[in-house]
Amino acid sequence: MIESLQRDLSPPLSDEKAWLKILAKYRQPHLRRSVFELAVTAIPFAFCWAGALAAVHYGFWAGLILIVPAAAFLLRLFMIQHDCGHGSFFARRRVDDWTGRVIGVLTLTPYDYWRRAHAEHHALAGNLEGRGVGDITTLTVSEYNGRSWPGRLNYRLYRHPAVMFGIGPAWLFLFKQRLPFGMMRSGSLPWISTMATNLAIAIISATLMWTIGILPFLLVHLPIALLAATAGIWLFYVQHQFEETHWSREPEWQFPHAALHGASHYDLPLALRWITGNIGIHHVHHLSSRVPYYRLPEVLRDHPALAGLGRITMMESLRCVKLVLWDEQSRRLISFRDAAKLRHAQ
Repeated sequence: MIESLQRDLSPPLSDEKAWLKILAKYRQPHLRRSVFELAVTAIPFAFCWAGALAAVHYGFWAGLILIVPAAAFLLRLFMIQHDCGHGSFFARRRVDDWTGRVIGVLTLTPYDYWRRAHAEHHALAGNLEGRGVGDITTLTVSEYNGRSWPGRLNYRLYRHPAVMFGIGPAWLFLFKQRLPFGMMRSGSLPWISTMATNLAIAIISATLMWTIGILPFLLVHLPIALLAATAGIWLFYVQHQFEETHWSREPEWQFPHAALHGASHYDLPLALRWITGNIGIHHVHHLSSRVPYYRLPEVLRDHPALAGLGRITMMESLRCVKLVLWDEQSRRLISFRDAAKLRHAQ
């Protein structure tokens, strides 16, 4: 009865400005809940990491299975860092920033540099004239067809799953984020953030290597970091690279509409929702990024109309890998094969 009433009180999905007002009620974090979320993520991560190290030390190789939950908790730490970047975890800028900076050393992500790039992603998501910072490169069909043969090959390689989810995460987290690419001339903060994070990573890594040995450290932390990075890239990918996503050019492009319709609701099983910090409720997050991740399920509970918008399941998400080009005519993402059919039909 209550749920039915709430559904009746919800505005139509086309009224994005009304949804902005509704979501403002969910923006206040709860301090105890935030501290709890941080503790139940950081402490199990430390125990799993130590358990995997003990398995290496004592030659109990089956114990290396702990690398998997350690990577899952590291991914969850990144989601906390992500909320800190939006100022939504503690809602105290200084506390959020320093929490994010500390976590950034573990996730190999310079916090202030990443926060600025991610803010650009949120501000321009779905804007065909604002691509390039903090997002996955996506060409339109006409742009792809207009490229030279080497240019098309380069894009095909970039969008190949082996590169996107294999080489890509390692390149991004181990190498690219060691310099503030894209913000070389954007002031001192991206440089300070990147270099300070690099220094902290180097000190902690060197200390651990000196204490436990180079090989044990690499056998434990490298696969944890790479697994978490791959999962993170996958989540970011499917949240925007789905068939019915939204892209447009100005003046048609409007932030509220692009936010709500250009991001998916990645409907994951309950355990994966918890591990990923409810980041699958991405359309709501993009419309109001100040809503703490642990309050996003409240939004869907109180406003069920949002649950079906942009919804994709795990099985459906696997098909998103082939969607690589935006067709401005049909207003959907299509595959290279579909683009070739369109070219031959003209």
